[in-house]
Amino acid sequence: MFKKLLAAATLLATGVVGGSALAEDMPKQLNFGIISTESTSALESSFGPFLSAMSENLGVEVKPFFASDYAGVIEGMRFGKVDVAWFGNKSAIQAVDRAGGEVFAQTIKDDGSRGYHSLLITHKDSPLNSLEDVLKCDQSLTFGNGDPNSTSGFAIPGYYVWALNNQEPEDCFKRVTNANHEGNALAVATKKVDVATNNTESVYARLAKTHPDAAANIKEIWRSPIIPSDPIVWRKELPAIAKEKIYYFFMQYGRFGDIEKIKREREVLAGVSDGWGPFLASSNAQLLDVRQIEAFKAKIKAQNNDKLSAEDKEAAIAAAEAELARLQEFANIVGKSGY
Repeated sequence: MFKKLLAAATLLATGVVGGSALAEDMPKQLNFGIISTESTSALESSFGPFLSAMSENLGVEVKPFFASDYAGVIEGMRFGKVDVAWFGNKSAIQAVDRAGGEVFAQTIKDDGSRGYHSLLITHKDSPLNSLEDVLKCDQSLTFGNGDPNSTSGFAIPGYYVWALNNQEPEDCFKRVTNANHEGNALAVATKKVDVATNNTESVYARLAKTHPDAAANIKEIWRSPIIPSDPIVWRKELPAIAKEKIYYFFMQYGRFGDIEKIKREREVLAGVSDGWGPFLASSNAQLLDVRQIEAFKAKIKAQNNDKLSAEDKEAAIAAAEAELARLQEFANIVGKSGY
């Protein structure tokens, strides 16, 4: 009897799914959420081979989950319709805080780089050539902002372009719209908006392949500091066995095996999004930088809000400062050793 219990405990500890009881802990289907950085058809083509490999490895069907905006994927995870998802750092914060998500992996580029940059772009023939030109704020221009849950399309320019310069897009432009990266890039290329947010991945990797004529009509006029590469998030409520198998799949894919397997998997990863390489282990600590930016923006917004009473303004500033202190304490613990 003792030997049987010991064998069962060993299976549980190692995550080996050999018995029917453990097999029941693996869902019959996994839904993989994909944020709407471009058209659904382009995302289906990009992610299809990778999701097929994931399905084959895990032994369950892995289906893509699309929504019209980032919030749709976040809500999908919140209500159990999304099990694993690719997010940006800002949307991952919402998934962690509101949808029971947890960061477990980080994407990197196929050239090994671990980050990307937010951009302001305009048409190549535009007289706009710098951030200073944009910050004249004479309300003569139109602006394509990003999805409110986008890191590079909204949060990063919201901090570096607007908060640090005590400005708001609505005060600077005669019209402000919101779209995904592809939509904003095409709007700039066709002169439907004068300036828009975007990122280096979208413009120089994806758009250059999918719409080369449009990409040729775009020029960059501002670039942010580096942003950590995107996180992969799972539902914390997934069974432990499912998490172990998913985690192993991500960590070994494109990294372990014979040379032909590695070559084949690297080619699949290179075709995903803007071109990925093997995944890195990560955690919710990856989100610290963007959390700190959001808290600082909240502090600046409170300081500049003349509609608040003195008491409410003081309370809002104090809350933002307390959040910044909490985040800095966490950063002091994990910052030096990574995610």
